Amino acid sequence: MKDIVFCSNNCFVLYSAAVQAKNSENKESVPCLPQSPMKERPPKAFHQYSNNISTLDVHCLPQLQEKVSPPSSPPIMFPPAFEAAKVEAKPDELKVTVKLKPRLKAIHSSLDDCRPPSKKWKGMKWKKWSIQIVIPKGSFKPPCEEEIDEFLKKLGTALKPDPVPKDYRKCCFCHEEGDGLTDGPARLLNLDLDLWVHLNCALWSTEVYETQAGALINVELALRRGLQMKCMFCHKMGATSGCHRLRCTNIYHFTCAIKAQCMFFKDKTMLCPMHKPKGTHEQELSYFAVFRRVYVQRDEVRQIASIVQRGERDHTFRVGSLIFHAVGQLLPQQMQAFHSSKALFPVGYEASRLYWSMRYANRRCRYLCSIEEKDGLPLFVIKVVEQGHEDLVLTDTTPK
Repeated sequence: MKDIVFCSNNCFVLYSAAVQAKNSENKESVPCLPQSPMKERPPKAFHQYSNNISTLDVHCLPQLQEKVSPPSSPPIMFPPAFEAAKVEAKPDELKVTVKLKPRLKAIHSSLDDCRPPSKKWKGMKWKKWSIQIVIPKGSFKPPCEEEIDEFLKKLGTALKPDPVPKDYRKCCFCHEEGDGLTDGPARLLNLDLDLWVHLNCALWSTEVYETQAGALINVELALRRGLQMKCMFCHKMGATSGCHRLRCTNIYHFTCAIKAQCMFFKDKTMLCPMHKPKGTHEQELSYFAVFRRVYVQRDEVRQIASIVQRGERDHTFRVGSLIFHAVGQLLPQQMQAFHSSKALFPVGYEASRLYWSMRYANRRCRYLCSIEEKDGLPLFVIKVVEQGHEDLVLTDTTPK
């Protein structure tokens, strides 16, 4: 048969005889569909429209046969734990032996449930440690540091350094020994020979003010006034921090003012508990640590003169590596020959200095310097004191 071309809405469809043969084969492969009584219509013209409608009249659909599943195998019966299951061998069957290892009983706890199961890798061993904390019933008081130190001393297992000597320096204002807390009285500053004051005790005194260089002015003036004023909290002398409320006479030590819950402000003012505002204040100061360089302004020349004028000195005066021992003296007839335009040479002057050795490099020794009189002129003597050698004495008419 020849190919027929149908036209529908400007579209061409090629209907070949091979396609008809294929459709006839498909019809034969469906056994359940009955043949339609209608006869096939012969093609009338070449320009017949195609509606894509099958010429078969479908009355029923083919029903697929259900596949019968094979019978289920009987369940396998495992032998109980700690035993080996043995299957008797038949002439046509394979003999199989199954051994089951005993399973350890797991201890169920809240911690084990949360942890993931641990994996065991080849060539590695695992050890599990269990920690039990026993809390005794009733009130338990932990041991203090002193009890722990005594216990370690009895055991003899701890190495402890030698105890630090006690600091006997005492503040002239609050009368407490040693350096105070950083957020409290703070460190001790030297005011005069064997006179010490806490930094905050001096800084928060009414008369004292601080310069930009860190010098505290009028500390001695505040000390003189404090010797006559009594603290409202501890009733001892030396109080210098007064309330800044007008006509209020309450005065405290710095440490006593903190204990009495006085209010300190950033502009270096303080109000007693009777006059402080209720609640918190924006300008309130609650931290008293001072990490900047602060020192007491004093007349060092007068201080040195007071040390020299004392006959019997219980203190050692030291400047760097120079230790002062004696100042000596000058008689009226010696004044003309025992001085120059820059220095005085008193007879009996003695001082020692630690300086580099003349014999060994990177080693120091002691040089004892003194002034003596010979033929009405000063004689300068230097005595070299070095361990392992005899004392070497050097003399000359000039200090150079």
